[in-house]
Amino acid sequence: MSIRRRTHARRPVTALALLVLLTLGGCGLVSGSEMTDNVLPGPHAGYPGRPLTGAQLTVTSKEFTEQIVLGQIMGLVFKAAGAHVIDKTSIQGSIGAREAVKSGTADAAYEYTGTGWITYLGHTKPVIDPQEQWRVVRDEDRKNGIVWLPPSKLNNTYALALNPANQKKLGVHTLSDVAALSHKNPGAVTLCVENEFATRNDGLPGMARAYGMQIPSSNIRKMTGGVVYTETKKGTCALGEVFTTDGRIKAMNLKVLADDKHFFPNYNAAPEINAASLKKYPAMAEVLAPVTRALNNTVAQDLNRKVDVEGQDPHEVAKNWLLQEGFIKTG
Repeated sequence: MSIRRRTHARRPVTALALLVLLTLGGCGLVSGSEMTDNVLPGPHAGYPGRPLTGAQLTVTSKEFTEQIVLGQIMGLVFKAAGAHVIDKTSIQGSIGAREAVKSGTADAAYEYTGTGWITYLGHTKPVIDPQEQWRVVRDEDRKNGIVWLPPSKLNNTYALALNPANQKKLGVHTLSDVAALSHKNPGAVTLCVENEFATRNDGLPGMARAYGMQIPSSNIRKMTGGVVYTETKKGTCALGEVFTTDGRIKAMNLKVLADDKHFFPNYNAAPEINAASLKKYPAMAEVLAPVTRALNNTVAQDLNRKVDVEGQDPHEVAKNWLLQEGFIKTG
């Protein structure tokens, strides 16, 4: 089963959109199904016994590949710890999953710190240090009845990438190198990007301003996300917009350029927990901690690749990784 990759909804929420969402939330955003896997804590689970025995927990996620896999990981970890788990993953859009956790329709999800800071809390300037970005989101979101547990190293943010031949030809390794090239040889800097990236302040316009890039509009080709990767691999465009945890980066041997001025926000994945649920079942934090620490961009690229490139089922991909890492074992 192949799941289409979707970008994060990073723009502020309008009052109308929120009203519509809450109306839908009253009817149930996703029906949900019980996780029936026969799993137990593995040798690297990091906690004794089954501390969530008797707990009734609902996990959710947005609808793109990485989010679905992270939601399955969370659900399986809770299941191994003894909880009865309802799977409400793959809710359309960031707002739906967020409101499910906020309202208590769901108990927990993996969310991105940059999304919390910019989309949900309404800030416009990201925090450069990833740990500080998490801390300010955690502190400010408490008033909304949401607890952010410590983040992973998985940072699903924007980047520019190119194929090895173009990297050798152009000699670029950082976004500052691209800016210098855009002044020296403007025709050499051609971009394949998604429509949204082409207009977002945390996308192409903001990046060009921050680095002083001079890119003629005729050098920018807009297309859907999947096509960006294939066209960048072929070299149709010298550079393409990518997400840093996308499995197609490794599968297509693309080279990611360093964001040396730290323009793009940090989008580190962290557990976002309904505060009342965590108070009732504090062991949720304990059982998630070692799994979250193990998540990074390399892991995410591999898991995403198995779904997006190889067509594997997200639930099985999540389960196999947890088994392999010793976080769970079959009962």
